[in-house]
Amino acid sequence: MSNWFKRNGIHIGIILFFVILCFVYFTPAFQGKVLMQGDVQKAGATQSEIMKYKELDGKAPLWTNSMFGGMPSYQIWLKYPKNITTHIIDFIKASSPNPVDIVLLYLIGTYFLLSVLGLSPWLAAVGAIAFGFSSYNFIFIEAGHSNQAMAIAFYPFIVAGVLLTLRQKYWLGAAITALFVALEIRANHIQMTYYLFIALLILMGIEFYHAYKNKQLKAFGKTLGVLVASAFLGVLVNTGNLWTTYEYSKYSTRGKSNITTDSAQPNNGLDKDYAFQWSQGIGETFTLLIPNAYGGASQPMLDGKSAVAKALVSKGADINQATGFAQQMPVYWGPKPFTSGPWYFGAFVLFLFIFGLFVVKGKLKWWLLGATVLSILLAFGKHFSLLSDLFFHYVPLYNKFRSVEFNLAIASLCVPILACLAIYEATKPGADSKLMIQKLKTSAYIVLGILVVLLAVPTVLFSFKSDTHQDLIGQLSQVAGGDQSFGASIAAALIDDRISLFRADALRSLLFIIVGIGVLWALINKKIAQPLGLIIIGLVVLTDLWSLDKRYLNDEKFVAKAIMNQHAAPREVDEFIMRDPDPDFRVLDLTIPTFQSADATAFHKTIGGYHAAKLKRFQEVIDKQLTGSLNQDVLDMLNTKYFITAGKDGQTASMQANRTACGHAWFVSEVKFAKNNDEEMQAISSFDPSKVAIVNQEFKHLIEDKRAGAPTNGKIELTSYHPDHLKYEYSTDKNSVAVFSEIWYPKGWKMYVDGEETPYFRANYLLRAAVLPAGNHKIEWKFEPNSYFLGENISLFGSIILSLILAMAIYREIARKQPA
Repeated sequence: MSNWFKRNGIHIGIILFFVILCFVYFTPAFQGKVLMQGDVQKAGATQSEIMKYKELDGKAPLWTNSMFGGMPSYQIWLKYPKNITTHIIDFIKASSPNPVDIVLLYLIGTYFLLSVLGLSPWLAAVGAIAFGFSSYNFIFIEAGHSNQAMAIAFYPFIVAGVLLTLRQKYWLGAAITALFVALEIRANHIQMTYYLFIALLILMGIEFYHAYKNKQLKAFGKTLGVLVASAFLGVLVNTGNLWTTYEYSKYSTRGKSNITTDSAQPNNGLDKDYAFQWSQGIGETFTLLIPNAYGGASQPMLDGKSAVAKALVSKGADINQATGFAQQMPVYWGPKPFTSGPWYFGAFVLFLFIFGLFVVKGKLKWWLLGATVLSILLAFGKHFSLLSDLFFHYVPLYNKFRSVEFNLAIASLCVPILACLAIYEATKPGADSKLMIQKLKTSAYIVLGILVVLLAVPTVLFSFKSDTHQDLIGQLSQVAGGDQSFGASIAAALIDDRISLFRADALRSLLFIIVGIGVLWALINKKIAQPLGLIIIGLVVLTDLWSLDKRYLNDEKFVAKAIMNQHAAPREVDEFIMRDPDPDFRVLDLTIPTFQSADATAFHKTIGGYHAAKLKRFQEVIDKQLTGSLNQDVLDMLNTKYFITAGKDGQTASMQANRTACGHAWFVSEVKFAKNNDEEMQAISSFDPSKVAIVNQEFKHLIEDKRAGAPTNGKIELTSYHPDHLKYEYSTDKNSVAVFSEIWYPKGWKMYVDGEETPYFRANYLLRAAVLPAGNHKIEWKFEPNSYFLGENISLFGSIILSLILAMAIYREIARKQPA
């Protein structure tokens, strides 16, 4: 045991240092405060019904009616208890307060990867800090993109597993790859997993080339087979969540359009404009070096000392008015709709990346460069359509994802790796110090030269004007009663402020690079001991990134839990509606962006809500029937019992009961058949849903074969509500068509009449309907997706296999290190 501590003491010490870093940075989290994360609050609202029934039943329902009329809950929150990685992630989250768990994963994962690459613990720690504190890794956390952040945190572990396997350490490499691929997928952000997969394909392509060149294809084939098997095992462990997601995706906004005449809806995948909405501007690449090159975040940054405030004071405004006005001015001038902050990798880290291109040799460098360049080019999205359109139209699954700027997550890992390899090559025993100094000077001339030019003449490359600059001038002129000169002068002052922000950060980056170069020069010339030099470089990198991260994720973002709970408190109108004993009705809240806000879902089953992958049919109904003007017939068939509207004062909310809502279920007297989805959508534009059902002719045989007619005294009522298990009782004098105000989703919903499964069909484009036999009967609707239940059992099998492989890998490593 004492020998083990001697061998691993430095690793334990560095990990403890990482813990201390997290404790200092996130002190409020250790004091019981919680981070105000916008997307986490949204998630909490959308999960309200799921968590309510989870508490009651001990398990979460598989369906929720909380938003968009209803959708599978596994697209919002579900445990997958038979998946071993579910419990591993739960343990990670329980081990430390949010968001310390994710940041520790960033740091430990990168430290492990760089150790696998053979770097010293001190240098590996530098690289871990460079990746872990990269700006967007913290911005993801601040925004509440927890799944995305965790998926990125597993990147280094997977790369380490792949590299170990490529070195023919098959058992250890396969075990690590399989485990962290499984964890990566379970983190449940397929987009980030997909981007890593693209990067690893580049790596394997380079490995294949060298294997072919060196006539080692047999060894490469074996390695590739092990990696494919490891990845397959990671997928197998996640069969439950992958199968349900794949199945659902065909019916979601990621799937094919149902309406052939709708040019606004893509035929398959996302609309390209929507997918490329968050594209990184080509010039924004400079934020990797100068964080405020494009103004930083969309949040206000100016104060009373700004050029805008001074310009307003010169126009006669008092300082308080001028300051308040300046604080509303948009400093971010890039092409994205808005941004929470820049992609910044660290000035000296980026310098080292450039230096590494000169001094690092071998295929790993070309992978890191290739993956970095591709991720940057793909992040340009609509600004570099030559490549982006090629990927969007021809690369499988690429058109399922939005916010293509997230491709930069790959670069954020590759840049620190090559930076650390550059330090290693320049300072390793036997390195040609004269050659390294020459390369260092060349890199300095390039990077420092660019910074000096931009400091002196920032407008040589940048306009500091957004695409909507002329609109801004017009708005400012309107504020001044149509005074065009006023608008132009304030806009000019805003440009001056943007230039000031740019210059301040360019100077900041210049200083960090100069200090870093000085330390590296001393290391190369052996003027200081290597551990000390690496510690100083680590402090330079940490100071740079820490101070930048604090602009976006700081102590002010943490609040007491009581304040967080108060923020989510219902309004008086919400409390009134919640007292209605009816267990199943819907609400339309018009006081919020109905179809982009999750606020109402915290309290009601809503027509609206927020989800990035709602059902395609519901989105089409939103576009055709609920946008511009509200189709009352559609709202009635969805059992919209209450409308929430703004009161006369425009502030308070008022409630209006909808007297024509159709209820939970009802018998119709007439069925009209539509030839196709287009005709079906057109038919529900104006009809009486309480009397007429619009049915696609594909279901015609289910009605005519049972000779359904209009009931004389039909009655149907809901007797028991559970999100994924509904019970009804009815009576009718003849076989009759009943429409249920429940969303049609054929992959899991089953209908039972007196315990016998009975076929059903779609009506009114969105809803479920069925021909019910005459008499008095009981109906049950159960959501029983085979993809979940069978998928969970396959996940259990995969989890057992993974556990055995991990155990074997650990046993072999222990046995290998035992003295003979």
